[in-house]
Amino acid sequence: MAEAKLNLIKLCVGAESVEDLAAWQAERLTELGGAACAHVTRMWPKRAADLRAGGSLYWVIKGIVQARQAILGLEPRDGADGVRRCAILLDRRIVRTAPQPRRPFQGWRYLRPADAPRDLGSAAERAALPPALLLGLDAVGVL
Repeated sequence: MAEAKLNLIKLCVGAESVEDLAAWQAERLTELGGAACAHVTRMWPKRAADLRAGGSLYWVIKGIVQARQAILGLEPRDGADGVRRCAILLDRRIVRTAPQPRRPFQGWRYLRPADAPRDLGSAAERAALPPALLLGLDAVGVL
């Protein structure tokens, strides 16, 4: 059976903006000596092959999907407690997406490409406008 592209969606807890996410990741990269950007999660995705087939991790910030990062791979990581976890290796480039409201949830969820928000393409779309304003502009068809 052929692999189908699949995405993940995750809450970006503690971040106020896409800039906060980028700053936090840059700080972690510095601490780790420039190693690949990774998000470590407790559970290993059962559909790992589908994620590796070109999927992205979509970030929900303040209740709105605002950005994504391409998934480069998955690798095991042992925590300080000795428990094996999954490191989701991410492209350093953060791509802003059209705003998409999301209710809170725990952990991560699979996200089909058909349900994923589109990337924002133009400079105006990528501008650091408040998420609520972007959501309103998208709702009236301006974005």
